[in-house]
Order: sequence, then structure tokens, then C-alpha cells
Amino acid sequence: MKLTDAKVGTRAAASLTGLVRSTAIRRDKAATAPTPPVPMGQAPEPVNKLTACERRRILDTLNSSRFVDSAPLQIYAQLLDEGTYLCPVSTMYRVLRENRQVSERRRVARHPAKVCPELVATAPRQVYSWDITKLAGPIKGQYFDACVMIDIYSRYIAGVHVHTHESGLLATELMLEILGVHGIPQVVHADRGTSMTSKTVATLLADLEVTRSHSRPRVSNDNPFSEALFKTLKYGPEFPERFRSLTEARQFMDSFTGWYNHEHRHTGIGLHTPADVHYGLATGKAEDRRGVLDAARARHPHRFGTTTPPKILALPDTVWINRPADDTQQTDTTAA
Repeated sequence: MKLTDAKVGTRAAASLTGLVRSTAIRRDKAATAPTPPVPMGQAPEPVNKLTACERRRILDTLNSSRFVDSAPLQIYAQLLDEGTYLCPVSTMYRVLRENRQVSERRRVARHPAKVCPELVATAPRQVYSWDITKLAGPIKGQYFDACVMIDIYSRYIAGVHVHTHESGLLATELMLEILGVHGIPQVVHADRGTSMTSKTVATLLADLEVTRSHSRPRVSNDNPFSEALFKTLKYGPEFPERFRSLTEARQFMDSFTGWYNHEHRHTGIGLHTPADVHYGLATGKAEDRRGVLDAARARHPHRFGTTTPPKILALPDTVWINRPADDTQQTDTTAA
């Protein structure tokens, strides 16, 4: 029962309940006003809804040759300056969204996806990979560029040049030196650095009928053998924090190349040295190793749980850069 029904004035009732009198009057009117019936499952249509004709006019205006390259906010302001009002900016976006036109409306460049390089080597001197790494100089901010080329099958470092800067001409000199000593490969793979994509390098490889291969942009996995070589280089205990001169950097790289090619037993090539694999000596040494293991197994058979040589000593048949998913041949991309 309401206080007003008991003949209590609205001011007194408001004072007793702590409710603002205007609020109580408004609620009382809303409660007594008749409510139009709403069909089940159907919401009432807003009275300010745009008609289909109005929405078509908005869309035609936005897509007109005059405004096709303009943002809705710019169109809204220009039309107001001309004395025309179509609708709010939010409604313009709503109409565009309904027609799936809310996107970059300007003409933008379309870059096709780069092809994933898929390279395979079954013997040395088929696929070479090269890259450039930075060597810290004597002062902060000064670096020397070490350009290194490697045979992906044997992991043999075919050549190293260290300079104060990189350029296509210097890269061409390195290639001419390497190809003159080790022969011309089928493919030369590199990333997309300025030297790798220079016209001098491209012209040289084209004249020699060597296929050029490049990594995809920002995909380091497309050049795994060079990246793994640089990790072996820089994680070694003798790698200095800085080189005091260009001569010292060149001497260090010469020493590292000799150790890596002739002393380092690489896990990716059956724990052989890259030089043994590159020059065809690994097969004979693998037979010698097998003889040693067979003799040890004959002396102490209970110490060997298998009759086959350890897999880590097996020389791979093929080496891949990005082996295809549907290829069932054996692959190896083990780092140094």
C-alpha cells in the first residue's frame, strides 16, 4: 500500500521514505502508463532507424569516385562544410561494416609470398651456403665483416674473407677464389643481404650457370648451416670479446677455419671432420671405426646392447635445407 493512498501528501511521503519527490512521481506515472504488447521473440523497431533508401544513399556516397579514397571522418567533415548531413560517423562505419568494406580502402602494394627454398645435397660441391657475421672491433660501434662460405653436405668451410665493410665486389672476389679452388657448385644459397642480392654477385653466378637461392625475409631457418657455423664460432672458449685490429680478426678466422675443417668432429656428419667428408676420406675411416667397434664387441659382447653400429657414427646420404614434408628420404640438418 502506498502512503499517498493513505492520504499522505507527496512531500511528507518523500520525507518519510528518503526518496526524491520528482523521482517518486515519475516512477508512479511509468508504472500506470499502458505498455504496448510486444510480439514474442520480436524486439520493437527503433523509431530512428534508417530506411533502406537512406542506407543505400550513404553507401553510394561513401563509394563515389569523390570519396572512395577518403576516411569516413573526412567525408563527414567535408559534407558538413557543404551544408549536407547524412548520418553520424559511427553510422557510416556501421553501413560499411554491413557491406564488408571496413578495411584498408587505399591502394596498397601487394607483395607475393616468397617461395620456401628446398635444397638437397647428396655429395660435396653441390650446394654452398654463405653468410656474413659481425666481429666486434677495438672500439664500441666498430665491426669487421666476416664473409664465410660452407659446403652444406660436408660442412667444409670453403673460404673466409674479413673486411671492414661488406659489398658486392668483395663478395665476388671471395666467390671467384672459392670456385677456382673447389670447383663450381650447382647451387649457391644465401640470405637477402645487400651483398647477396647485389648485381655483381648475380651476374657472376649467371655467367657460371650456378643457380641462386635466397632465404625468405626474416626466416633464419632457411640458412641453418651458416647460422650454426657462426654459433660454433662465437660460443667457442677462445672467441674474444673484441678484436684489436683487422689483422687480428683475419688471423683468428684463419685459425678457426683450420681447426673446424681438420680437427672438429661434427655430429651432423657421423663425427667425421669436414675435410674428411669433403675429400672422400670419411668412408675409409668409417670402416676402420667399424672394425674397432666389432673387435670391442667380440671381447665384451655383454657390454653392447646392439649388433649395429651407433647411429651417431653414420654418415648421412642426403642433406636438406627445408626438406619437403612429403619426402620420405633420410635428411639431416644437424648444427655444429
